[in-house]
Amino acid sequence: MISKPDPIDVHVGSRVRLRRTLLGFSQQKLGTALGLTFQQIQKYERGANRIGSSRLYRLSRILDVEVAYFFENLPSDVKRGAKGLAEAAGRNFESDQLSRRETLELVRAYYRIGDAKVRKRIFELVKAVGQISKS
Repeated sequence: MISKPDPIDVHVGSRVRLRRTLLGFSQQKLGTALGLTFQQIQKYERGANRIGSSRLYRLSRILDVEVAYFFENLPSDVKRGAKGLAEAAGRNFESDQLSRRETLELVRAYYRIGDAKVRKRIFELVKAVGQISKS
């Protein structure tokens, strides 16, 4: 019998993938930095393999985030110990949208804009267009 990944491992893995992608790292590059294969990184990102505390700490250093980052936005049902995050991930709009390549590329491009005033105006423009699209 094949067991499903623990919802917390799935969440932590998705946060690793999100941060890695935001930084523009490939799975190969991250694996090399950790002394692992890209296949091992894939397993971590899917939650198929659990990330140990020392490796999680090393990941936080490589990805330039606090260890707590990996546990941010943990769904409340997981916090209460409920199972089902792996199944619910496909129905979670926010997580799904935030991990899309299009979103990540947009965020990367946004932060490459050096002029803070221009960046702010683009932010306001996107918000305004988003409001029009809702109507």
